[in-house]
Amino acid sequence: MFDSFFKYINDYASEPLSEAEHDLVKAAFIPKKLKRRHFFLSEGDLCKYFAFIVKGAMQQYLIDNKGVTHIVHLGIENWWMGDRESWVMFSPSNYFIEAWEDCELLLITRADTLRLAKQLPAFNEMVRRMDDRNNIATQKRIASQISLTAEKRYLDFIGSHPDFLTRFPQHIIASYLGINKDTLSRVRKQATKK
Repeated sequence: MFDSFFKYINDYASEPLSEAEHDLVKAAFIPKKLKRRHFFLSEGDLCKYFAFIVKGAMQQYLIDNKGVTHIVHLGIENWWMGDRESWVMFSPSNYFIEAWEDCELLLITRADTLRLAKQLPAFNEMVRRMDDRNNIATQKRIASQISLTAEKRYLDFIGSHPDFLTRFPQHIIASYLGINKDTLSRVRKQATKK
């Protein structure tokens, strides 16, 4: 289970992990399997762990006061899932994180993340680079939601995340894009005509 994670760390670090460092990483992470439609996190719970997805697909969402589900994050292999605000601030989560497929995960606490970042330069570099990428992706998503048409959002989405189209159904993708299923269907038809 750890082989793909070690490759992931080494892909983001200028110096690869040593064998001794592999053991430190293994000691900090907890392997976990999660069945499809089971929850990694529920609204109101404290997010005690962040999860690296070794296998499977997950969705993070909230339900508004009208009962409408809003997808805020999707993840597949080599993606991270967790509620950063709850994880950092030790506050109750506003989100549900659910396995969309059967998942194999590697879980880590915030304390172990900070400890490994201090001990292992490769891990620290990976965390910094992933934080940078996360911030960039968040800015792009906000800009997309406030300035782009539904068609342009869809085209950007399939350009950035083509694997998601085969892993998540249309209603989940529509929610992630902030549009309804009918709009997504129309946009997909328009995009295939071009």
